[in-house]
Amino acid sequence: MAYTKFGEFMRIQRIRHNEIMSDTAKLLGVTLPFVSAVETGKRNVPDNWFDIITKHYSLSIQEQQELSQAIADSKTQAKIDLTGATQSQRKVALQFQRSFENLDDETANAIYNLLNKGDK
Repeated sequence: MAYTKFGEFMRIQRIRHNEIMSDTAKLLGVTLPFVSAVETGKRNVPDNWFDIITKHYSLSIQEQQELSQAIADSKTQAKIDLTGATQSQRKVALQFQRSFENLDDETANAIYNLLNKGDK
């Protein structure tokens, strides 16, 4: 079974604290299959898990940064709120969604650079 970076992080924490995945499920108030789905990348990490995990394992600042990065690296879905979007913004978002699977790295980098040119 392939684990995401978040799944790997959690496995290490469970080993260090002599816990099993069902303990994690109880801690987070979800089912064991849901925890498994998150750790294998079938679901995104819920927003409230960071604080719960940080507190439960008394994570250091460095470990909190590692957890935050693991959550970001494990994201498998992104949502875009189109409330208030212009017609042009809607068209771009929906076309991007339709074209995403066929996007090559060169085009992805060009889009990334175009979108980030104002952030410099």
